[in-house]
Amino acid sequence: VRLIKEKSLYSDSPVGNPRDAERIVADEMATLDREVFCVMNLNTKGKVINLSIVSVGVLDSSMVHPREVFKSVILSNAAGVILIHNHPSGVPEPSPEDFDVTKRLMEAGDVLGIKVVDHLIVAGGTGEYYSLASEGDLENIREELERERYRDYER
Repeated sequence: VRLIKEKSLYSDSPVGNPRDAERIVADEMATLDREVFCVMNLNTKGKVINLSIVSVGVLDSSMVHPREVFKSVILSNAAGVILIHNHPSGVPEPSPEDFDVTKRLMEAGDVLGIKVVDHLIVAGGTGEYYSLASEGDLENIREELERERYRDYER
């Protein structure tokens, strides 16, 4: 298997903050009538390699499995990922399930040595977004994972 380098369809600029990522995908994600979960694969300099749709769900949920998420990440030789999905309801705030899937994917990324940089939730209709990294939620999840690893180590 050999990676073929092509010009990015999305952006030649590095994604340095949630606004950069949102600018690339919000217009498209805001128009979808069901939940779509995708992953933005980034190289070591934070430039977008590609955007991969992982799951197309129903009105208020989609199935997300680490195997499907990290398939494109590994094949793209990505160093990091931004998880992105939409809420067709128009409300970008994360649900408990959003936190659970983020935690699970961060755990899988840690095993593979691939960093989950952010998880963006884009609101249907408006394109407003919620960034778990900007709100401190990603750091809280990282700390929780560390506590769990430490607890497992003590046993």
